[in-house]
Amino acid sequence: MKAAIVGASGAVGQEFLKILEERNFPADELVLFGSSRSAGRRYKFRGKELEVKLLQHNDDFKGVDVAFTSAGAGTSREFAETITKYGAVMIDNSSAFRMDADVPLVVPECNAEDALVRPRGIIANPNCTTILMVVVLKPIEALSHITRIHVASYQSASGAGAQAMAELQQQYADIVAGRPARAEKFAYQLAYNVIPQIDVFTDNGYTKEEMKMFNETRKILHSDVRCSAMCVRISSLRSHSEAVWIETERPLGVKEVQAALAAAPGVTLEDDPATQTYPMPLFTGGKDNVFVGRIRKDLANDNGITLWLSGDQIKKGAALNAVQIAEYLVACGDLKA
Repeated sequence: MKAAIVGASGAVGQEFLKILEERNFPADELVLFGSSRSAGRRYKFRGKELEVKLLQHNDDFKGVDVAFTSAGAGTSREFAETITKYGAVMIDNSSAFRMDADVPLVVPECNAEDALVRPRGIIANPNCTTILMVVVLKPIEALSHITRIHVASYQSASGAGAQAMAELQQQYADIVAGRPARAEKFAYQLAYNVIPQIDVFTDNGYTKEEMKMFNETRKILHSDVRCSAMCVRISSLRSHSEAVWIETERPLGVKEVQAALAAAPGVTLEDDPATQTYPMPLFTGGKDNVFVGRIRKDLANDNGITLWLSGDQIKKGAALNAVQIAEYLVACGDLKA
């Protein structure tokens, strides 16, 4: 198998390199692509140095079986035909194709089989906050249909990329040194602050990030569920967290939900108030699973359950999810190993 990473120098591209090696993904050859800024850079993979090639409209993807793309929606739209024209499966981490009817939007723990039907050769990776949430919602949906979701996200700097992570670290260093903190990647200083805006506002007052959670959740779960989100950027470096309130058709007990989540793939239950055991970004960074705790009845809704989750945005929220999709295709014989 020949695999490719498009956007190899970015935060998610670098995570692809780590995960493909960690999981011993069955690729005999890996090719890296990037913009003119990153072309020529070299990265190690399985003991060898690979040089980033300039992404161009040519025949470089001839022979590529699967391409992991994370270079932004504009690049994905521009190069989709170039990437897929010789049969490569494009697993795209941008927002470019997520809501296209002929492009599956896949979280393997929820709807892996959707990846097998891809008329354009493209599979979309959902938004990070959506991925983390639906991994936890799926086993609850199996107990009783979820009709409503309210969610407040607490999203780390990593969600805005490697430069945003560096900016947050620099802001703290500047503040400690008595220098003014500069904000370029974010609208305001993020250090010692929270910013109640992620992405641009839409006409209904919600941001695009918040509307992604509404639309993508319905598509992944094949559901009529309605999701109202408030997405907030916080000053943690890595891993997103979410406070989630759900309403189900029948009342669910706390122990029933805990048991379902403890047995669910991709989920780790950390829920013991007596020992102050609950998920936190400090400990979920670098982990594969989504961690969930603080499960309790919603005091404002007889059919409600509320919970807290945390997961690595760059890993499960992006690169790992895409690699798991490819692994599923390999296991189904839909992608040669």
